[in-house]
Amino acid sequence: MDTFLTIASKRDTRAYADEPVDDGARRRVLDAGRLAGSSRNSQRWEFVVPTADAQARLAETVYAPDNVRAAAFVVAIVGDASGFDVGRCAQNMMLAAWNEGIASCPNGIRDSARAGAICGGEVKTILSFAYPARPRDPRRRDAGEWSARANRRSLDDLVRDV
Repeated sequence: MDTFLTIASKRDTRAYADEPVDDGARRRVLDAGRLAGSSRNSQRWEFVVPTADAQARLAETVYAPDNVRAAAFVVAIVGDASGFDVGRCAQNMMLAAWNEGIASCPNGIRDSARAGAICGGEVKTILSFAYPARPRDPRRRDAGEWSARANRRSLDDLVRDV
């Protein structure tokens, strides 16, 4: 898929199909995170993919537990990476997932101490991944149409020349 089309058509999704994600797609999503740039190439993160039992426990540490409970797989970005680096890593994973037709959603952490105990380190963010309950074909519109339909402030409101 065209990169801008991927970006323009991706939406955070919280309603998932009950369908497993194949290992190849899962590996590409994780590799996209590995490839993210980081300050001084420090790569101060690990990607924790919880088992079903750990995923159920991890769900209780976020603000919207069903996002994690219903996901086909979950990735916790754990470690000492800066917020900026974690954001780059998470966005790489979510865009790579969408390129595979896999929906995703970042999850706010309500109980960071418990999440850290489950994952074995400081959890920076928890991402849920699964095929969407209502499939959407990004190619049914061009990137400009997706962009125009996004519920976002206009570029004229965001950009200023100085």
